[in-house]
Amino acid sequence: METFKSDVSGNLFPANEKVSAKLVRPSIMKMIKSEHPEFNHRCHLSMSELSKYRHLFYDRLFSEEMGELSIVERQVLETLKNDQTLSDKLEDDAEQVPLTLGQRLADKIADFGGSWTFIIIFIAFILVWMAMNAWFLFNKGFDPYPFILLNLILSCLAALQAPVIMMSQNRQEDKDRQRAKNDYMINLKSELEVRILHEKIDHLIITQQQDMLELQQAQLDMMEKIMGTLRKNGTNHKNGEAQ
Repeated sequence: METFKSDVSGNLFPANEKVSAKLVRPSIMKMIKSEHPEFNHRCHLSMSELSKYRHLFYDRLFSEEMGELSIVERQVLETLKNDQTLSDKLEDDAEQVPLTLGQRLADKIADFGGSWTFIIIFIAFILVWMAMNAWFLFNKGFDPYPFILLNLILSCLAALQAPVIMMSQNRQEDKDRQRAKNDYMINLKSELEVRILHEKIDHLIITQQQDMLELQQAQLDMMEKIMGTLRKNGTNHKNGEAQ
């Protein structure tokens, strides 16, 4: 298997991992030169060594922008290092969080209590209760007017329903906080990737311009050699005719 010697570590690597220093971005090139001053644009390194310096670059970029990294920012950094999609990972993490029985029950009660089905059933229940005691039982039933037992039931229902709805609202607030956290992580990763992409494009444009200038200079040199050869041949031809 064909190999090459890295100018960074001096180790041998497969030839298909060979990367020219001309293709390394200036920010990463600066980091490499800080550790290996002899490294220049004519040198080469391996893909694994380039990945290591890229990870160091991401660490320094985060540290310079935000100082000490939080758990959220470190998670974004890991996905950026490994070229992973952050949104899919966040969705998988959200699906893996189990809900307790109380949380599921609170969500169902809150959903039912805030629906037209509950309102219609509740109004029908009150009307039937009042009709049975006031008209069918001639106000001598188990709860005569002014329906003290019904008021007690309604008060107990309101007292129990309020904390259940509050628990469901707390759950919703937790979801909103998690959604805001996920949005922050995605936006942060997008911003960093855009900055890195701008740097890559700028480096690519500069490299292409340098290559074009070198190609044009080579073409000019070739043209000068051709013109010199033609002039020399023309001079020899004239001297031959003169003789």
